Amino acid sequence: MATETRDRRAAHRRGITITSVVSIAGIVAGVLSAMFASSPTDQLGLIVLVAVTAVSLGVLRAIGVKIEEFSTKDHLYVWFMSFSLWFITWGILLMGNAGL
Repeated sequence: MATETRDRRAAHRRGITITSVVSIAGIVAGVLSAMFASSPTDQLGLIVLVAVTAVSLGVLRAIGVKIEEFSTKDHLYVWFMSFSLWFITWGILLMGNAGL
C-alpha cells in the first residue's frame, strides 16, 4: 500500500512538472514572438514557438524527466500545451498593442 501511494505521488509530481515547464515555455514563446515578430503573419513567431518547445524538452530532460519514455500522446500534449499558451499570450500582446 505504501509503495502504491509513493508511485501515485511520483506520477502526480511528474505530471505537474511536465505541465508547468511546457506551460511556462509557451508563455515565454508568446512574449518572445511579440518581441521579435513584426506582425501576426510573420513566420518568425512560429519559429520561436518551435525553438522554445524544443528547449523545453531539453529542460525536462535536464531536471530528470525521461523523455525517451514519452509516447506519441505525451509528445502531442507537450506541443499542444506550448502552442495553446503561445497563441493566447501572443494574441493578447498583439491585441493590446503591447510594445516590448
